[in-house]
Amino acid sequence: MPINQETRPATPLLAPVQSAAPTPVTESTQWWQDAVFYEIFVRSFYDTDTDGIGDLNGITQKLGYLENLGINAIWLMPIHPSPSYHGYDVTNYYNVNPDYGTMDDFKVLLEEAHQRDMRIIMDLVLNHTSINHPWAQSANESASSDYRNWYIWSDTSRGSNWHEGKHGYYYGLFCPCMPDLNYNNPEVTEQMRDVTRFWLEDVGVDGFRLDAAKHLIEDGEVVENTPATHTWLKGFYESYKSQNPQAYSVGEVFGAGALLTKIYSNEELDQIFSFEMASGFVNSANGGSNSGINSAIKFSLMDAPDFNFATFLTNHDQNRVMSVMNGKADKAKLAAFLLLTSPGTPFIYYGEEIGMEGRKPDEDIRLPMQWSAEPNAGFSTDIPWREPNANYAEVNVVTQEKSAGSLLNYYQTLLQLRGEHSALKSNLIYLLNTDNTGVYASLRVSKSETLLVVANLTDTPISDYALTLEDAILMDGTYRSSTIFGGEQATGLQVTRGVFQNYKPVTELSPYSTLIVQFQP
Repeated sequence: MPINQETRPATPLLAPVQSAAPTPVTESTQWWQDAVFYEIFVRSFYDTDTDGIGDLNGITQKLGYLENLGINAIWLMPIHPSPSYHGYDVTNYYNVNPDYGTMDDFKVLLEEAHQRDMRIIMDLVLNHTSINHPWAQSANESASSDYRNWYIWSDTSRGSNWHEGKHGYYYGLFCPCMPDLNYNNPEVTEQMRDVTRFWLEDVGVDGFRLDAAKHLIEDGEVVENTPATHTWLKGFYESYKSQNPQAYSVGEVFGAGALLTKIYSNEELDQIFSFEMASGFVNSANGGSNSGINSAIKFSLMDAPDFNFATFLTNHDQNRVMSVMNGKADKAKLAAFLLLTSPGTPFIYYGEEIGMEGRKPDEDIRLPMQWSAEPNAGFSTDIPWREPNANYAEVNVVTQEKSAGSLLNYYQTLLQLRGEHSALKSNLIYLLNTDNTGVYASLRVSKSETLLVVANLTDTPISDYALTLEDAILMDGTYRSSTIFGGEQATGLQVTRGVFQNYKPVTELSPYSTLIVQFQP
């Protein structure tokens, strides 16, 4: 459906909220704006060398599965050598964890992924190292070490984040095992720029996910989002873009809403994760009300109207979304629908697409991938590093591939539609008034099409609803409708003065139903 460029205001209105800046209809210009990422904890994905630990070759073997799912980009959780199971305390920035394989294995994975037009980014832990890193060991052994000023030291303890070393107290925000690096020291900055050069130029990765990005430089008692951190990231951005202009960075800024996504994406990082949008998706799907997602979208329209951020449901630090939904697949489908029909670059946590469950502690939200009903969930022929979830015999890839109504096939269909329809990847969204908090509805618009997205967020049928577009953006006339997702054919649409009122695409929305309708003149 064409947009009425004459009647469309320069600043779109999302009544009663006004956007702070124009929101143009733009097609993606960077590869990550067309990407759907899949987050992988290598230790738990697939074991090929029968040691009970997932490995890089396991990911290579499963690239076909990811491609068929509709994934075109991968985020690998830490792959550097580390003394911990999770890898967020690095001992060597220039190699891969031997538990996962060799550098040659990683290069084969990169080559195979790139041949499938799939990108790979890796976790880059800049805020701190392992206490076992040679730099940290040297700094701790001698106050005159060349690496002493690579970390933050004090003669006395200054609080709970200060830990006793051999020659004073060192700062470690997260734990004594992870001393913070000192980015007020230019030598540390230069070292990390060399790290990015190595992985981008010598190895060939496509970018990085920056762990704990908001904590890089403290200012007294202020330990996050300091001006010095923003200044440092601007230099980091300039550096890695000079190494590879197509490299992508996405930052973990825990709890970030729309305003912070705008600040950090201003030539500091390409994107950060929007925790605000994630909460909106999950809360609306779980609570049966559109208030969560509508609020998140409205705040984004005010503060980050280009929607240049990463979206997700839950990640490796949170209870898995299926557990949040108390095992209800219909709610998990709703959450997936909201994620994959909204603007932003979506990230899917491994196993989310089959409804893997998991609640903290962290090890239990990072359990082995459930590939089949075979022993150890088809993850390994040896005893896994941690036992899979007990429900793997029922919840696994093989079983769901055979079921047309499964969560896996639901994800696959949505991802195929997202790949085929420019409106689902555009930065433009208009929320519709639905006259019912149990119904979510929006228009997704690109230069070539307009799609209506509708969801019944409740467990009961809804016929008492009506959709109203209050922004005069569409050309007047009668439009044919084509239902491209969902069961029932939608009715046509009448647009007058650029808007429509009291439109019901279907008479009744069945419980937890979802609908995507394409309008044509």
